Amino acid sequence: MEDILRSLGFLCLGSRLKRIGEQLQADTQRVLDGLDVRIQSSQYPLLAALDRLGALPVGELAQSLGVAQPGVTRAVSLLTELGLVEVSPSNDDQRRRIVSLSANGQRLVDTAKRDVWPRIEDAVADLCADLSGPLLGQLATIEDRLAATPLARRSEKAGAVAAKAVAR
Repeated sequence: MEDILRSLGFLCLGSRLKRIGEQLQADTQRVLDGLDVRIQSSQYPLLAALDRLGALPVGELAQSLGVAQPGVTRAVSLLTELGLVEVSPSNDDQRRRIVSLSANGQRLVDTAKRDVWPRIEDAVADLCADLSGPLLGQLATIEDRLAATPLARRSEKAGAVAAKAVAR
């Protein structure tokens, strides 16, 4: 069947990028599910931002991620329920909520940075290796490569390569 988004080229670039992003996120979730990680792949950037930038007000956290504040507020609520982040009022403005990693959240991030994120990053780097030429052609190559070998399988390969390297 004809791929309408692909055939419409730049007219549907945003939709096509969204489709690729959703596929990458779903494949990343499969990797996380296989590793018995209890949060959604979409929540890791929030944890990574807190790890990298430290405690932040909700608005600044949303800004650092380039997403809308209501989505961050929902994610923070869920992560608070899971015991991965803590929310406290600001010292200078009681209306502002400051979000930070809890001890459990920091442990999860430390484990992810060591065991999970490198596998996913290597799998995406493999997916995007040697891309060249016009953007639409690169997107087609990414889509074709994902169809041939999903990110989860690429991650398994990356994990096997890393395990061999550690064993040496």
